[in-house]
Amino acid sequence: MNRILKHWAATALIAVSNVAMAAGGDGQSSGQTPASGNIAKLQYLHKGEARIADPAPGWDYLWKEVLIDITVIGILFALMTAFFIWRYRRVPGGPQVGSAPKLSPAAAIGWAVIPAFVFLADDLFLAANGWVLWNKFRDVPADRLEIHLESGMYSWDYTYPNGVQTQNELVVPAGKAILLRMTSRDTLHSHFIPDFRVKEDSMPGRTTFLWFLPREAGKEHVVTCAEYCGVMHSYMAGRIIVKTPEEFKQWYEAGAAAAKRSS
Repeated sequence: MNRILKHWAATALIAVSNVAMAAGGDGQSSGQTPASGNIAKLQYLHKGEARIADPAPGWDYLWKEVLIDITVIGILFALMTAFFIWRYRRVPGGPQVGSAPKLSPAAAIGWAVIPAFVFLADDLFLAANGWVLWNKFRDVPADRLEIHLESGMYSWDYTYPNGVQTQNELVVPAGKAILLRMTSRDTLHSHFIPDFRVKEDSMPGRTTFLWFLPREAGKEHVVTCAEYCGVMHSYMAGRIIVKTPEEFKQWYEAGAAAAKRSS
């Protein structure tokens, strides 16, 4: 029991420390060097860009921790409930009213405080890691491609810096951080990219943002609206097409030339 309490106490202290570090950090200390097992996926990340702290793996890790915690807690409570049901069941010929020894003040406080501390320590651990991860998500890399997004019933309209416009199709280069500056022309929408673990609301009269890091060229990713916005809400879908830097450059320049001719 002492070892368990010491473990949870250490967890709580680490959680509080993480919160303090997140609050007092300079925004640049969150960069992480990719693990060796991910080198193949970083083929389009240049040397200077490899330090980008992609939040997506962190969300996966944190969600895994949440699932483990609620599973362990659920099993523990189920076992305790089953034990108490069996232990204090009513038996034929037994007493009509049960009795139990009176707890001392110290025992009563211990039974209330220790379980609360154990579960609170776990909550603080998850909350602190979530806060650190959120700060990473809001810390947009300086080297990025910034695209304007206007959402509306029922489409995603993207405008690139050179004037190229697309609808429901976002073409991006691999290895480059993509920042979306988002507004809405009618009602509340939510730009959700499941594969990159990012989701952010767009709304009239306000500019919001999200960013993600496409790593592998030749892949497509689903975009959907995660906020009910009207009777055709389920049709508000799009896709992200990831190209190599060379392919994207050709597409980008060809689109700019076409936009110039049409104007």
